[in-house]
Amino acid sequence: MARNVLLNNIDHPDLKVVPGQGEEFGDSVNQTVVFPTEFEEVQREYPILFRRDANGKFQAVALLGLDKNENLFLSPDGWRARHVPVIHQRGPFMIGFQERKTDGNVRREPVIYVDLEDPRVGTAKGQPLFLAHGGNAPYLQHVSQVLRAIDVGLGLVDPMFEAFEEAELIEPASMDVALDQHTVYQVPDIYSINAERLATLDGPALEKLNRSGFLRHAYLVLASLPNVNRIIEMKASRRELARQA
Repeated sequence: MARNVLLNNIDHPDLKVVPGQGEEFGDSVNQTVVFPTEFEEVQREYPILFRRDANGKFQAVALLGLDKNENLFLSPDGWRARHVPVIHQRGPFMIGFQERKTDGNVRREPVIYVDLEDPRVGTAKGQPLFLAHGGNAPYLQHVSQVLRAIDVGLGLVDPMFEAFEEAELIEPASMDVALDQHTVYQVPDIYSINAERLATLDGPALEKLNRSGFLRHAYLVLASLPNVNRIIEMKASRRELARQA
């Protein structure tokens, strides 16, 4: 049986999926990819940083913790934040595309695939995906919105970083987090927006960045950086609870 299958209400009318996040679902990570489509929500909760992927291309990440495999926002009760990064909201679902011919024209339409071997799938405690008399249940409607945010966001990543690089806004950054005299964390290989350069962009460069739609994203990245203090506070609180245990 194929693991990832096309989801539909004919083959899966009674399929249920457990929503939410947990360590057992791979959510214990100290950094996670975020997309331009969610920068508004992400910047309220997490520091947004830039890293290079395995191919040397820039990607945006949210800092979630300091130790390896540490997500300070993840608890036994789920994810504690007003916004969960969309990559962690998608659960066992992924987006795909099918070609459909209509009136002689071929259209590329999005479809949803589901991983039937994911432990969240097919349990009695899960949320239904389809309504009893047809149509998508609220949870599947939410998943559809999440997958669309990921798909649209993926399409914006390269243009956004091209615009940032053309404006010479990206600079290497250093982050040393001192919890006490003996405990200092370094977050290596990160980049951010050069705030001074952004503030002094001349008219044509500023106008071009604004026309690209990514001027606001640059400011959102800078606005997110004070959330490092929140990470420090959460880490210190967790260490104190561990000492008291």
